[in-house]
Amino acid sequence: MRVAIDHRTRYRFTEPQARVIQLLRLTPLDSIDQTVVNWHIGVDCDARLREARDGFGNRVTMLYCEGPLDSIEIAVEGEVLTAGEAGVVRGTVEPLPPEVYVRATDRTGVSRAMREFAGEGGDDRLARLHQINLALHHRFSCVEEHHDRGLTAEQAFAHDAVSPRDLAHMLVALARSEAIPARYVTGYLAGDEGAHAPHAWVEAHVDGLGWVAFDPCRGISADERHVRVAVALDAAGAAPVAGMRIGDGDERLDVEVQAEAMGAGE
Repeated sequence: MRVAIDHRTRYRFTEPQARVIQLLRLTPLDSIDQTVVNWHIGVDCDARLREARDGFGNRVTMLYCEGPLDSIEIAVEGEVLTAGEAGVVRGTVEPLPPEVYVRATDRTGVSRAMREFAGEGGDDRLARLHQINLALHHRFSCVEEHHDRGLTAEQAFAHDAVSPRDLAHMLVALARSEAIPARYVTGYLAGDEGAHAPHAWVEAHVDGLGWVAFDPCRGISADERHVRVAVALDAAGAAPVAGMRIGDGDERLDVEVQAEAMGAGE
């Protein structure tokens, strides 16, 4: 499938800023299942961009803007060819062993209520992951959320309507509680008419298959509609935009994403 993406992030400041520094995880990597046809990051002010890789193997772009700045817009445009084979992730950059992704973080702890909800599973790790993924999908309504409220998996579990980010944290937490390596994934979901924010899902490691992608927001494995951008232990490590500013006042953040399926890849 050919997926066209337009992702715009706008910051507006109540007071001029002397300097803005951003770390951008906005560029997907080539793998067996996706090929970046073209990709461009643009900024509406004088800026320096520097490419690098983080410890998880993600492509990152450091952005440096000197003020005074009343606002800044980061515009990402590109096209990606995607494929998919039952959610199996193939040909990705893997600088870390799967065991790293068993470690819990502050946002991926598991409460007693979560354990009771998940119940018990058998020895078939793949079947167990599908079971939990589908259970989360049926239990919660999935709603779009532009801003990260910083909820932990336990806190999100107390709500009826949660974001894709929250569902991903819950699935990661439950998988790790059973010693299954699991990581948080951020990217784009094509063809979802109501989506105007980046999407989130999970990859879990299964012996004999490797990493397998699950989307609890949809209740199925991730497929060719998903454009994979970054992975980490939780949302903080895979946030599309993170950084700092030097200046007084408050900021307003607006995010808009369009991910359109253009048809079969060529």
